Amino acid sequence: MVNDTEQMNFWDHLDVLRGTLFRSVLAVCICSCFGLIFKDILFEGIILAPTRPGFCVYQLLGWDFSMSLINVEISAQFFVHIKAAVLSGLVFAFPYIIWEIWKFVAPALYAGEKKSLRLAFSLSSLLFYLGALVGYFIVLPVCLHFFMSYTVSDMVANTITLNSYISMFITMVLMIGLVFEFPTIVLALSQLGILSKEHLRQGRKIAFVVILIIAAFITPADPVSMFVLASPMYLLYELSIVLCSSQKNPQQ
Repeated sequence: MVNDTEQMNFWDHLDVLRGTLFRSVLAVCICSCFGLIFKDILFEGIILAPTRPGFCVYQLLGWDFSMSLINVEISAQFFVHIKAAVLSGLVFAFPYIIWEIWKFVAPALYAGEKKSLRLAFSLSSLLFYLGALVGYFIVLPVCLHFFMSYTVSDMVANTITLNSYISMFITMVLMIGLVFEFPTIVLALSQLGILSKEHLRQGRKIAFVVILIIAAFITPADPVSMFVLASPMYLLYELSIVLCSSQKNPQQ
């Protein structure tokens, strides 16, 4: 049986949703305050680390790489700090946001569905942080190294603005983190009986093309960074098939 949500009207559901959104936004704002307060740790220790030759990935691969950034707008550094703080707030508050979403949808589920979907929600935070780490330690350094070493002429120097770098940083970390949520979505749809492992197996070729398109959208679309991002994404697709195979549909 479904819980007491059957007795709730549309406005009751809307009020619950409003509370969920408010608490989620509040959590992001609170976590963002730490990004505003600890500016040096946020920028010097995390965001700007991939621009320096001492970055662990460059040392591991033996790359002699560094880059300098410039600022061409008066207010750019202030708004970049705000943007970075909000990004850090979203990243740190992500598990709480997932928990709020779970609290909102759980009362409308059958007991079997709730038990099965709990696994998907539990994996979501882990996969999000895994995707963010892949973007930060793998895709971002590869993209930076490729584009900074590529020139159409020796007479044209690469001069990178702070805004340009931050835009790439946010795309690599946040977008790839969200893309890594794919297995949790597939697992949830599988448990609800909407998707099966047979559908995923039959759609491998289509999925491969879609993955390349998504990788081209997230990355600057050069072959190297596309391959670096597409490889773990396809592994996630295969992981989704495994998860669907290992789970049984809940009985209502």
